[in-house]
Amino acid sequence: MAEFALPRNSKVQPGKTHKAPAGAKRVKAFKLYRWSPDDDKNPHLDTFEIDLDDCGPMVLDALIKIKNEVDTTVTFRRSCREGICGSCAMNIDGTNTLACTKPIDEVAGEVKIYPLPHMPVVKDLVPDLTVPYAQLASIEPWLQTASPPPPDRERLQSEAEREKLDGLWECILCFCCQTSCPSYWWNGERYLGPAVLLQAYRWIADSRDEMTGERLDNLEDPFRLYRCHTIMNCTKTCPKGLNPAKAIGEIKKLMVARRV
Repeated sequence: MAEFALPRNSKVQPGKTHKAPAGAKRVKAFKLYRWSPDDDKNPHLDTFEIDLDDCGPMVLDALIKIKNEVDTTVTFRRSCREGICGSCAMNIDGTNTLACTKPIDEVAGEVKIYPLPHMPVVKDLVPDLTVPYAQLASIEPWLQTASPPPPDRERLQSEAEREKLDGLWECILCFCCQTSCPSYWWNGERYLGPAVLLQAYRWIADSRDEMTGERLDNLEDPFRLYRCHTIMNCTKTCPKGLNPAKAIGEIKKLMVARRV
């Protein structure tokens, strides 16, 4: 199924077109979702024609060029430009991804850019992530122990124990997976979603953490965990190549094992 769906309460209309400079030979059109709480206009798509010979290779390069040289009111998040911070997550060409690691040349024709789908919009390409961050806090994503720490060293784990965290610790909380999940679209206030559940399993799988039972108790709920229907959009869209669906499956197996 298609990942893209418009942000809530949106009816997008055509907007302004900003032409490329005269003499530009490699022109690419970027269609940006625009909406501001400060005016009464409906959401609309503004078109910006960019000379690729005078622009960096990534979609984020084009967005920065648009903001710096064409329209300073264009609003988006960005920080590291290295696929590490997750700030520039948005829907590009119908797929949730990071603008800083998405090559412009991978998009055939016009580049259509929307905020992460099915989230309230703060302005333009900036989604309101208040709910996902509150859900993240609810699973207490930090090391928890009952025993006192060793007096002369850190808590140790074997190489084999450390390897169990591979594919989990790399999550940058961009929420591309979270906002591509239909189950989260339908039950976003109660279902924790793939990004948060992957974070939950990261601590459950950590040999140094001593609160596995309490963490599983916290997830034992018809909605918080079990609204996952293995649609796999989360794994397909993850820009870091992680597998949130597998992490959710591992939590479910632990839930069954503790009942046996």
